[in-house]
Amino acid sequence: MTLRFKALSVHLFTATGAVFAMLAMLAAVEEKWSLMYLWLVVSFVVDGIDGPLARHYHVKKNAPEFDGELLDLIIDYLTYVFIPAFALFKSGLMDGWTGWVAIIVITFASAMYFADTRMKTKDKSFSGFPGCWNMVVIVIFALEPNFWVILLLVSLLSLAMFLPLKFIHPVRTQRWRNVSLPIAFAWTFFAGWAAWVDFHPESWAHWGLVITSLYLVFAGIAQQIIPQRKSADYRTS
Repeated sequence: MTLRFKALSVHLFTATGAVFAMLAMLAAVEEKWSLMYLWLVVSFVVDGIDGPLARHYHVKKNAPEFDGELLDLIIDYLTYVFIPAFALFKSGLMDGWTGWVAIIVITFASAMYFADTRMKTKDKSFSGFPGCWNMVVIVIFALEPNFWVILLLVSLLSLAMFLPLKFIHPVRTQRWRNVSLPIAFAWTFFAGWAAWVDFHPESWAHWGLVITSLYLVFAGIAQQIIPQRKSADYRTS
């Protein structure tokens, strides 16, 4: 296969995320939350693989007629924001006005964040919470906290999108990547497990989701607090 064909194949692979998003949305409309999240986990896996493939096959050079970053952002907004927000609203976990506030805040703030040209830091992390509501909502589904707790969490994370806080990219952030990448794999496993058992309250998957989610949320902030040794500053990703 030529490099051009391989690069085009990466774009086609990325585009399958839109298909999985549609399958997840259809499941969400029927309130089949476990099936919805299984499709979102599949989409999450695609999103984790297509980036390294795109860089390996230099898609910007070998298939420049398609904007892979734009394609990725469109699909990410569907799978990371739109569908999880809809699921949270329809789940019954947030009653009355709190559900409306949550869905409006999540979709509006995330749209602004996804269009922010400052969202990436020099070390390939994210500046501000990167709108990974799919990861947040699955933990909410698993734990089913009080709706006031959910509203507070949504409010704080929406605010965190626009604060100078760093959130790691498990694949691209080099610092602590030897830990971050396995934890991202573990999160994916626990998310799939939790959905597979229909968010059974006694499943060990819930603890795995909480622990791995806490690391992924706070690792970047910890990196801001803990100084990096100068010898590591000049390494390339």
